[in-house]
Amino acid sequence: QLQLVESGGGLVQPGGSLRLSCVASGLPLDYYVIGWLRVAPGREREGVSCIKTSDGSTYSADSVKGRFSISRDLAGNTVYLQMNNLKPEDTGTYYCTGERLGGLPLSKLCQGSYGMDYWGKGTLVTVDS
Repeated sequence: QLQLVESGGGLVQPGGSLRLSCVASGLPLDYYVIGWLRVAPGREREGVSCIKTSDGSTYSADSVKGRFSISRDLAGNTVYLQMNNLKPEDTGTYYCTGERLGGLPLSKLCQGSYGMDYWGKGTLVTVDS
């Protein structure tokens, strides 16, 4: 069974940066889809950015394109989310999620309405001046 543990959240000013980490254990992370989703009060769950660990292909929501970048380190069994130029509306609990790579495109897997098989416990990101 795949376990996912997020870290790196915190308080940052608008325009600042954070890097979130998702460390996977229990299974090798070579053929998975790993996605970052965020939850905030009063908002729908939003798929932020996702990656296929097999080839490194990515998908990002329009709201974060050009600001966030997802990457993988297979040797370390880790997926990162580099968040730059943070905005107050980026505030939320960020969850690392994942499932075994199948035939669904990232555009579907990375929607907040899609439920992946594995979830971390989340890390809180607060963007506030």
